[in-house]
Amino acid sequence: MPVTIAMSSELLFNQEMRPGPAFYFVRSKELFKLILINPKSPHKLNEAIKTKELSELIIDFLESGEDLVAKLQENKTHLYLSAEPGFKVQEAVNEGIAAAVMFPQKLSEVKESEKCKLRIVFDGDAVLFSDESERVTKTGLQNFFNHEREKVNEPMREGPFKGFLEALRNMQRSLSVKGGPTECTISTYLVTARGAGSPGYRALNTLKTWGLETNQAYFLSGDPKGPLLEMISPHIFFDDQMKHVEGAQERGILACHVPYC
Repeated sequence: MPVTIAMSSELLFNQEMRPGPAFYFVRSKELFKLILINPKSPHKLNEAIKTKELSELIIDFLESGEDLVAKLQENKTHLYLSAEPGFKVQEAVNEGIAAAVMFPQKLSEVKESEKCKLRIVFDGDAVLFSDESERVTKTGLQNFFNHEREKVNEPMREGPFKGFLEALRNMQRSLSVKGGPTECTISTYLVTARGAGSPGYRALNTLKTWGLETNQAYFLSGDPKGPLLEMISPHIFFDDQMKHVEGAQERGILACHVPYC
């Protein structure tokens, strides 16, 4: 079953109806179904959708309003991407929907061979996991290390993107069950500032307890994420800290900010 993504329409096509920042991430009809929010210039948008042969992707059009989050829930939305911070992003996160702000940026076109081979990178704390450990870190780094050692075998509570990772994992299983090679593949990555000791073990143990995993996991012990992200070259990256989002953007990587409070 395809993963359902709701997004501001300008993230798919910009004002000139050229591919927007999310275009190359969501264009696979085999993987995704889209709900477009606040469609601008509907006639031109529909023409762009037809020209790019994306009609099968679109399942609904919505207007942002007081009931937007309820409508996202009714549509069983796995991910909500907004072009602006104020468009119900925090409310969606509070209701258990994976939601983030995607900042418009100019990206290089994806190679033809890469159009359906997606690499999706997640931060750990306050994204896949709750912000429990981040709150401890703010009281002192040593307090964080002590906290993780004491709770190393205790799974963390789920964060806003746990459900999205689960949907992707189910899609990965579905693609592999079809048998034979498929042109569409998904690779998921955990890239976290946690170290590889107790903090890293706790992260992996939490995913295992949930029955989930990422294809690869990197524990950076506080080092900048930019160089590694440049090596992975993901189609999209989710983080709750703007310094990491901005560091990714500087390298031409599509980065999204996850509000968590």
